[in-house]
Parts: sequence; structure tokens; C-alpha cells
Amino acid sequence: MEANRLSMPAFRLREDELPPELILSIERILDLHSRGDTDPLEKLTNDFNPIAVLNDYFPDEAALGQLEAVQARLAENERALKSEIDSLREELRKDQDPSRMQLIQEMISDLLGQMSRIREKATESEAVVRNITKEIQVLDLAKKNLILSMTTLKRLQMLVNALSQLEDQIKERKYHDIVQSLAAVKQIGASFKPLLSVHRISQLWRRVQEIQTELRAMIDADWDKFYVQDPARPIKPSVVADACLVVDVLGPDVRTQFIDRYVALELKEYRRIFRATDEAGQLDNLSRRFAWFRRLLQTHETEQGRVFPAEWKVGWFLTAKFIEITRDDMTALLSKAGSKLTVKQLLDTLQETMEFESSITRKFGTSARELLKATTPPNATRPLKPITSAFEPHMGVYIDAQDKVLSDMLAQYRGPKSRSSLEATNTSSASDDGAPPVLVLPSSTELFYFYAQTLDQCAKLFTGQPLYDLCGLFKKWLRIYAEEVLVASLKKPSALSRKSMDTRYDVTELKNACTLINTADYCQTTALELEENIRDKCDEAFKEKITLQEERDLFVSAISAAILVMLRELDAACDPAFTTLSRTPWATVKHVSGQSTYVDPLVKTIEEVAETVKPLVEQKKYLRNFFDKAANAVLTKFTNALVKSRPLMEIGAEQLLIDLQAIKACLLKVPGEALISSNYTKSVTKHTTRLEALLKVIVTPVDPPEGFILNYTLVIGDASFSNFQKILDLKGTPKSEQNDLLDSFLTITSTKPELESTSFLSSLDMDPGQVATLTSPGSSRVNLLPGASTGESLLAALSSPPLTGAPSSGSDTPPRQDQTGRREVFSDFKRFVSFGLRRETMPP
Repeated sequence: MEANRLSMPAFRLREDELPPELILSIERILDLHSRGDTDPLEKLTNDFNPIAVLNDYFPDEAALGQLEAVQARLAENERALKSEIDSLREELRKDQDPSRMQLIQEMISDLLGQMSRIREKATESEAVVRNITKEIQVLDLAKKNLILSMTTLKRLQMLVNALSQLEDQIKERKYHDIVQSLAAVKQIGASFKPLLSVHRISQLWRRVQEIQTELRAMIDADWDKFYVQDPARPIKPSVVADACLVVDVLGPDVRTQFIDRYVALELKEYRRIFRATDEAGQLDNLSRRFAWFRRLLQTHETEQGRVFPAEWKVGWFLTAKFIEITRDDMTALLSKAGSKLTVKQLLDTLQETMEFESSITRKFGTSARELLKATTPPNATRPLKPITSAFEPHMGVYIDAQDKVLSDMLAQYRGPKSRSSLEATNTSSASDDGAPPVLVLPSSTELFYFYAQTLDQCAKLFTGQPLYDLCGLFKKWLRIYAEEVLVASLKKPSALSRKSMDTRYDVTELKNACTLINTADYCQTTALELEENIRDKCDEAFKEKITLQEERDLFVSAISAAILVMLRELDAACDPAFTTLSRTPWATVKHVSGQSTYVDPLVKTIEEVAETVKPLVEQKKYLRNFFDKAANAVLTKFTNALVKSRPLMEIGAEQLLIDLQAIKACLLKVPGEALISSNYTKSVTKHTTRLEALLKVIVTPVDPPEGFILNYTLVIGDASFSNFQKILDLKGTPKSEQNDLLDSFLTITSTKPELESTSFLSSLDMDPGQVATLTSPGSSRVNLLPGASTGESLLAALSSPPLTGAPSSGSDTPPRQDQTGRREVFSDFKRFVSFGLRRETMPP
């Protein structure tokens, strides 16, 4: 350790003075690469460890005897190193002699001077060579200018000769020869554009332009004669065909004007015959327009059109102009029709238009839109559109017609005097007793079948705004169907409509609710498929806007309303049994004799309701939801009836424990193996366990008081003054005995800080009224989300309050802020005062 401490400063100094890069450089220069047999003292390293070297010299205690020999050897090595260092220093001193360094610097200076003189000589030589070659460069430039002048004169001669030849050919109307001559003139003349400032060349250039103008006029005159077909002076088609080749040479602008002139001549008669103000130009005669153009196109291909080069695609331009004229006429006619336009007239004319555009696509091998795009000039002020685009702003007539069809389709199921869809289904089922039950309303399948047909029809016509408007119509009638057909058909009937006072529930109403659940589930599932189908068919601009989520939520709400109706019927069926329970005088019961008389009818009723709904609901998730809420509702009614029937006394509580076990067994049995879940079992067990704890405390005798109170603290597990008083009230303990028990309770619980301040009894309502959750389906919803069951609120009287936050209304002590702190027994000042007054009035 001492050696280690001594070596640390040296190590730091060495590390500061010799960085790793320097060490590697020294080793590379001096060839000191480490080998296996190298002495550790000769290694250049920053992590030198003297302890390891000492351990090598003295591996054990016996080696310490050689200490003097080791010291002598190390001293000898030190002297040898000093001697070597001194010799190297002397050699370095000789090499660094100032006179020698001065000699080297003088030699370098002479070398630089020689290089400067060489550079000056090279510059002088370059100037001499440049003077020698200057005259050669001038001669070379003169040669280039002479060659260029000769070439230009030769081209000028060629241009003059070609221009003269072209003039002769024009006089003789030899279009076939003009093609080559004109092409040569234009090609040669293009090279003279930079020389237009020369007078002679400028004259030739103007002459070329004049000749082109003369050619255009001559070709137009010959074309007019050919088009009119004057018998006195007939023109052969071959001549006009050669003239078209000349037009090609004249340029694309001339060719476009030539084609537009021909198209205007061909469609002049069309404009005259089918004016929008005449009878032939009305919507009813649209087919005549298309028939006329088909004849024109056929004539064009067999007669005049044959003279045009194939690459001109004159038929495309002819068709594009016809489409433009017809679309403008259709726009004016449809706007003029206004409200008089019928859906039949709209669809008929639109169908004829689509058939015409399809025939154009087949004929030219490209769609009408692509054809219009290819023939649109670059400087066009508006893009060309197909004829069908004129109908798109007026598709509201079609949408309104579909709206009326849907209104008529669902009219029998809507309104106060209408026949509900469920009623119609039940009537048809009653007429055929052997028929299987209707699981989904036919009206829903008819609605979506109509949607599918309408969607396909509209998508074939337009995939833009009209399809989006149709989606809005679908959303409207889905809302109406959910609210005015499904939910409206579940309005609660009056109590006088019950068929029998024995069953107390309407089987038809249960079946209707099951049918509505299946129908609403079918609708919300199919609505999702409809949304995806519409999104696939519509344009990209509308894809993000299309959604049916709100309408699907309405169907989920309808399912909630149907489940609520089923719970309402179950509630009505259980009313007689729980009424019997609440009116039973438990204080007069002397012994326990099996189940009470109300249990069997109650169990039978629950099983009947379960067996009625299970085969009628297709989706198991809705059945599970119903059974979760049904179990909570039954146990809530049992709790309320139990509270109403107080005092219970010990025997009554024992009897109720037996009854509770039967009800629990029934609730765990009714869903069946296919529907029962672990959450359902846990929920039923949780609530029945709390009821059992409540009854077990009531069963315990109050004498001795200490045993009764200790049993309360073990079973209930709280130190709540009001909760203990609830037990005494349910047990039927006389008021005179309650004071002593309450005193003892306060005394005993004050010594048990581990007890909670609240328990499930804190929310127990000692004056239960009518359960408010089973209301009309039209104004309430049953949450179908897992973990948010409404049944939990039905058993709020048996649920444990939160350990933090605001206490529930039945608690007399605030929540604990510190589990280890002292519990406050009297947190309610009024209860404290009343307790003090009671103690003062107690008999001695």
C-alpha cells in the first residue's frame, strides 16, 4: 500500500507529460514494441503498477532475503541508463550546433533564389512564344470566318433556289412536292434568324412568311371546294391529303386552326337543328342528338375524314366539340326545367348520356374524360367536361325521390297511429304458430337492401357530391329508423294491459325487446359495412367526411333501451315475491323451516324470464349484459325488501340467510354454462357475501354486548356509529337497550384504531323507495360498456364507499387521512349533542 501511495504522484505526472499518442509515437520510432519477455520497467505506459513489479521481485516472504541483491541490480541499471542518457544528450548537442544550422539556412535561401530566376525565365519564354504564334492565330480566325461566310453564302443560295422552286410548285398546286420544298425552306431559313439585320436576308425572310400565308389561303380554298364537292371543278381526295401534309409542315398552330375550321363546318348543321329553343333541342329529344352525331361520325370516317392523317385524330376533336356543345345545351335545359324536372326524366336522359359516352369509349379506346383532356388546347379558359357533368348539380331531384321512397317504405311503422314493426312481426308470427321466431325485423333488412341498390345505382352515375348527399340521406333515415321505429315501438304499456295478475310480466314485451336487440345489432353492424362501402366508392375528397358513427351509436342506445325493458319486465315479475318478503312479520317467526313461501315463485319467475330471452337474443354479449344487470336488480330489490320488513330478529335473519342462498344459487344457474362468466360469478358472490355478513351480525344475540360488538367489528370491520345503529334498527333492538349498546360500542371501538371508518353499510338506505333506474326506455340508456354496468348503481346500498375523498351520506365519520392516526369517533356535531342528551336522560 505504501509503495502504491508513493507511485501515484509519479503516475499523474507521467500521464500529464506523456499522452498516449506520444507514447505510441516514441515506441514506433525507437522500435520498443512490447514483447512477452520485456522488462516491465522498460514499458512506456500510463498505467504502470509498481505493486505488480514488486510482487514479481518478491513473490513470497522468503524472497525478501534477496533485497540487497535486487537493490544492487536496480542501482546498476540506473547508472547504465544515466550513462546512456548523457551520451545521447552530448550527441544531440553536437547536432544542434548553431554554425551548422546557419549553413543549412543559407543553402535553402540559395535554392529559393534559383527557383525564382527559373520562374522569370519561363515567363519571358512564354511571351516570346505568344508573339511568334500571334500571327498564326489571326490567320486561323480569318480561315474560320472565311469558311463561315462561304457556308452562309452557300445556304443563302440554297434558300433562294428552294424558294424559287417552291413558288413554281405553288403556282402549279403540286402539294406533294411542296411538302419537301417547304420543309427545306423552313429548315434553311431557321439558320438565318440571327442575320435578320441584313437587308437581303430580311427580304427573303419576309418572302418566306408571305409564301406560307399564300399556302394557307390556297389550301383553305381547295378544302372548301372539296368539302362542297363542286361537280364543275372536282378536287381529288389525294390532293387534299397532300395539302394536309403541307399543313403539318406549316406548324401545329395552323394544323389546329385547320381542324377547328373543319369541326365548325361539320357541326354547323347540328347547332342549327338542335337549338335549345326549338323542339328538337329539348331534353326529350336527347337520343336524336346522339343518333345524329353517330351518323355524322360515320360519314366523317368514310368520306371527308379519310383525307386527314391518322395522327391528327380529327375524330377526337369532332367528338370533343360535340360533347362541349351538347353539355352547354344540357346545362341550360336542366336549369330551365327547374322544379318541373322529374326523376324519371332525369334518370332517362342521364342513362342515354352515359350509354353514348360508353360507346365513345369503346370506339376510340379511351374514356370521354381522357379524350377531352387530350384535345383541350393549352390556352383554354375552362377545362372540358363530359356531358354527364351537366346532370351532377341536378341530382338533388334523384336524392329527393329516394327520400320519398324511404318515407313511404317506413310510413306504416312511424307516427302515433302507425303500426309498429314489432307489432306487424308478432301478428304474422301469431298467424303461423309453427313458424320459427323472427330474430331480426324484416323492415331493417328491407331498408339496407334498398340502401345497397340505391348506392350501386348512384355510384354508377356519380361518385362526388351526389354520392355524399346520398350518404347524408342514409344517415337521416337510419336515425329515424332507430328513434321512431325501434325505440318508439318499446313504449311501456299501461298496467291494465297485463293479461294476468299471476305472471305480472308481458311475454310479448320480452320477445319484442329481444327482437329489437337483434335488429339494432344487425343495423349497427351493417351500418359499418355500409360506411366502408360508401367510402370505397366515393371520390378522394369526400372519404374523410363519410362516417355513420353517430347513427351506430343510436342503435347501441336502442339496444340499451331494449335491455332496460327486459329489466322492467323482470322487475314487474319479481314484485309479488318481494312484496311478500317486505310484509312478512319476522318478529313473530319462532323457528326456521326451510325456504320461505316467496322464494319458489321468485326463482321460478327468474328462470322463466331467462328461458324466454336466451333463445331469442343472438349475440351472447347482450345476454351477459342483461344477466349482470338482472342479478344486481334482484339483489337490490331483496335488500330493499329486507330493510322494509324490519325488525328482523335473530330467527328472521336466519330464515333470510336460507332464502338468500336459494336466490344466489338461482342467479348463478340461470345464465347457463355458455353465458356465465367469472365476472358475473364474482359480482353475485360479492353482493351476496355482503348481505350474508349483514344477516350474520343480526343473527348474533346482543347478550353479552361485548361479544355482539366484537362480532360486528370482525364481520363488518368498521367503527361507524351510524352503521352500528343501522344494525340495531334492523335487528329490532329496543331503544332502551340501544343506548347501552352504543356506549359499549364507542368504548370498545375507541381501543381498536385498526378499524375502518366506513364499510358497505355506510351506503345502506334505511328508507328505500322505488328503484329509479327502471324507467321508460325512451328517456334512459343502459350502458353496455364493460365495467360500467348500471347494475352497480342498483346495489349502491351494498357497495363499499371510497377510502379517500368525500364520504357517502350514510357515514358519520370522515375518511381517514392517515391510517396510523387516531380515529375521530364523533365527527358529526349534531350526533354528538344528541348522544350527550341521551346519556343525561338515561335512568340511573
